[in-house]
Parts: sequence; structure tokens; C-alpha cells
Amino acid sequence: MELGRLEYLQALVTEFQVTDSTEAKEQVLANLANFAYDPSNYEYLRQLQVLDLFLDMLSEDNESLVEFAMGGLCNLCLDKTNKEYILEAGGVEPIINCLSSPNEETVVSAVSTLMFLTTPRSRAQTTALPVVECMLRFSLSANARLSNLAAIFLQDYCSPPQVEEARTLSKHTAVGIPLPKD
Repeated sequence: MELGRLEYLQALVTEFQVTDSTEAKEQVLANLANFAYDPSNYEYLRQLQVLDLFLDMLSEDNESLVEFAMGGLCNLCLDKTNKEYILEAGGVEPIINCLSSPNEETVVSAVSTLMFLTTPRSRAQTTALPVVECMLRFSLSANARLSNLAAIFLQDYCSPPQVEEARTLSKHTAVGIPLPKD
């Protein structure tokens, strides 16, 4: 049975790599993200370098691929080994970039993933000033999922001075006004 699980996951990864169909890639990535929810798959997914696949997909133009990759990382990063791998692989920056996605699921997964990745060593990166400013904006969102998640992030992962500094900076910026083009 266990060998069958590895072979099945390997077949999914191979299908993702060889198919030219965008729809098939989306379906396979969604399946891999779902398998990432089960801790009994963590070792196999690491062995098959699925964490790297998810990280690589965060920079794709296809919003569905980004959504599924972000969801997969969110599922995987609860595991200490996976968390360390994502941090060591430079995964925080592309995850932060997903905060600006137009896709709600991608943003919710990115916020959750940043929470799960926050350690004493990574806190400076996961709660950098631009992230805190973004969470302040999200906390004012009409979307209850997003505003509640952002409020928890601000309360549980950020220090009061960080939040205050972000509030002060936000008052002096023209959020939403595009900068002039060169």
C-alpha cells in the first residue's frame, strides 16, 4: 500500500511535468495540494520535490496554478521539516508576493502560510513592515475571512510597535493611487 502511494504521487508529478494541457496541470496541482493535507504523504512529497514545484508555481501567470500551489504550501508548512525547507529555499518572499493576488483563496492561504512559517528566526521576514501594512489593510476588508485572519496575524504575530509604525506609515501614503510612469 505505501509503495502504491509513492508510485501514485510520482505518476501525478510526472503527468504535471509532461502534459501540455493547462487544464491537466491545474487538476494535477490541485490533487497534489490535496495530498499535501495528509501528514502520511509529507515524506513522499519531499522525496518527489513537490515543495519546489509548489514554490516554482507561485510566480506563474495562471492564477489557478498559483492558488493550488499556495494551498499546497499552506498544507505542508505545518510540518517542521517542510517549514524549514520552505524557509531555507527562500519561500517567504514569493509567498508575500501572493498577498497581492486578486484570488481570495490565494491570499487567505498566503496569510495562513506566513503565520505557520513564523518562527523566532523568520519573524523579521514574515512580519516585515510591508507585510504588517498589508495586514492592516486586510483587517479593514469587507471580506470577513480575510479581515479576521489579518486581525489574528496582527494580534498574534506582530508586536504593538510594529503595528503602530505600520499605521503611522499608512496614514502618510496614497494607497491605491498609481505612481507616475517614467
